[in-house]
Amino acid sequence: MRANPLATVRNLGILAHVDAGKTTVTERILYATGTTHKRGEVHDGTTVTDYDPQERDRGITIFAAAVSCSWNGHRVNLIDTPGHVDFADEVERSLRVLDGAVAVFDAVAGVEPQSESVWRQADRHGVPRIAFVNKMDRAGADLDAAVASVRERLHPAPLAVQLPIGAQDTFTGVVDLVRMRALTWSDAGEAADPAPVPDALREEAARRRRMLEESVAELHPGALEEFCDTGSLGDATLGSALRDLTRGGDAVVVLCGSAYRNRGIEPLLDAVLAYLPSPLDVPPVRGTRDDGSEQERAADPAAPLTALAFKVNATPTGRLTYLRIYSGTIEKGDTVWDATGRRAERIGRILRVRADRHAPLDRATAGDIVAVVGLKSARAGATLCAPDAPLLLEPPGAAEPVVSVAVEALKGTDTGRLAAALARLAEEDPSLVVRTDAETGQTVLSGMGELHLEVAVEKIRREHALGVNVGRPRVSHRETVGRGVSGFVFRHVKQDGGAGQFAHVVLDVEPLASPESGFEFRSVVVGGRVPQEYVRAVEAGCRDALAEGPLGGHPVTGLRVTLTDGSTHVKDSSDTAFRTAGRLGLRDALRACAMVLLEPVAEVTVTVPEDAVGGVLGDLAARRGRVTGSSGRAGAAVVTATVPLAELFGYATRLRSRTQGRGTFTARPTGYAPAAAEVCAR
Repeated sequence: MRANPLATVRNLGILAHVDAGKTTVTERILYATGTTHKRGEVHDGTTVTDYDPQERDRGITIFAAAVSCSWNGHRVNLIDTPGHVDFADEVERSLRVLDGAVAVFDAVAGVEPQSESVWRQADRHGVPRIAFVNKMDRAGADLDAAVASVRERLHPAPLAVQLPIGAQDTFTGVVDLVRMRALTWSDAGEAADPAPVPDALREEAARRRRMLEESVAELHPGALEEFCDTGSLGDATLGSALRDLTRGGDAVVVLCGSAYRNRGIEPLLDAVLAYLPSPLDVPPVRGTRDDGSEQERAADPAAPLTALAFKVNATPTGRLTYLRIYSGTIEKGDTVWDATGRRAERIGRILRVRADRHAPLDRATAGDIVAVVGLKSARAGATLCAPDAPLLLEPPGAAEPVVSVAVEALKGTDTGRLAAALARLAEEDPSLVVRTDAETGQTVLSGMGELHLEVAVEKIRREHALGVNVGRPRVSHRETVGRGVSGFVFRHVKQDGGAGQFAHVVLDVEPLASPESGFEFRSVVVGGRVPQEYVRAVEAGCRDALAEGPLGGHPVTGLRVTLTDGSTHVKDSSDTAFRTAGRLGLRDALRACAMVLLEPVAEVTVTVPEDAVGGVLGDLAARRGRVTGSSGRAGAAVVTATVPLAELFGYATRLRSRTQGRGTFTARPTGYAPAAAEVCAR
């Protein structure tokens, strides 16, 4: 019986903290698979996936880049994701379409703040992972410490399947504990033939193999049965159990190596094929039909087309839309239905992606990740499906922007061009929001952080040759209810000839447990005093009122509104009247509440030399920071603090000057907190 070709496909993401080496891992995978014939280097600006000029200038990944390669008869569709927190939305959209991921960790630093963030994102999407501990050739590299940090901060069951041969600058290879063999590489990074375990490591390798078998037996019923019967696990049973545990999310296989020196990449690719799932191994995708019912579609090329657009890229040669095809087949010239935008689109060309280079295809089938040309209006998050079998998939979530800047064209004649450039930016990156300030008339660009906005503005300058003035960054505040009101009565009566408007509502407003809890609405009206269709209109009106709070016109969050009573008029009551009553009534009720201004806060992790800790702590205190922990790591001090995001503008320059350029920090937005009195007074 012929094997299903989808079993030989892996849709894989590379996840990591900034500078953990994930782009170098990606480059070495492309080199090992023969996709490239020269090793790209981040510091030389010669990488395949960091192809944007800004990525090469800054030495970081900014945009998720898709590449496709082959290994041992399998096709690997790989997405190299950004590591900086400002571009977490790129990671979110990528994880939505992936079947598995490799999480890369620094062998010295272990789990870092953004490593934890992307790991939690993968948890939310149920993406199975394996771990690769990189930079084993660095001074201070410690596989056991890195595994311990994974256990403490990410997952209770990391399973190391390799033992390093050598340490730091003498790291030459690994012992494969599953097949009990030595894998080594030359100084040039060329793999030697597998060899027996070195005598000096034989006892340690046997001990670790035993520990691995015991750990697997504790987690896997089938392995436990064999372990109890024979006292050990065979290679086949161990490999099968590791695959089951990885795909079920019950354990994380851990490998190690040095991507820069090209050591450990081939075993990593083998582990991807052995342990991570194919499109056949993941649950069928679920969507909503036009009648509101849910339907599943399996990864079958013969099924109706179902695809998700997860990235849009406007290039000089055309608009590229990146698709994950979950079921069905598309061919050049096909007409597809955009279930999100409710319009038909035509597929002009289909491309196999290799970052900024592409190979044309005649068709693509279920399990593929490809780019298509010809879609005029499909946005990131849109569902494309067969016109005669529409199905709407849940789009990737978009994060709320937390930082804003005002932008204007240097020349008044370029205002129209700037508006078009901003619209294109927002189309490519849904986490960028463009709006016009109602009070000042300025165009405001909002995003996930200072760097995010810097990159966006620089893109306008480079790609559109536009001169742009940019205002100072400002954070996005929120408002919430500190103390609520009960029995707030509002009557909306309007009579101006013809049919009038009448709506009477009584509202209770109370705070929720957390400002991040959003908005809740409920009705306890009895006796039909407010019909159900009007209750829905009141809720819609209340949601309208949340857009602007009484303190400063900021969005309102963290409250519950209860409709307790009301009345109607036999002729003048309508949906419109009750929606207006809900909007105006809640707006007045919020003025009667004790409101609290909220500001975004971030968890900051600062790594500095030990002799600079005092100055750094003092600076954090001056920025209204609250220190939450400190530890030592490889001769440096690591300080963790919660700091208002507004106080972090310009902090990188300040930290460098305080530490003679030796200090580094990462910041991860963690939500909102009550603003200090001086902020409220501004």
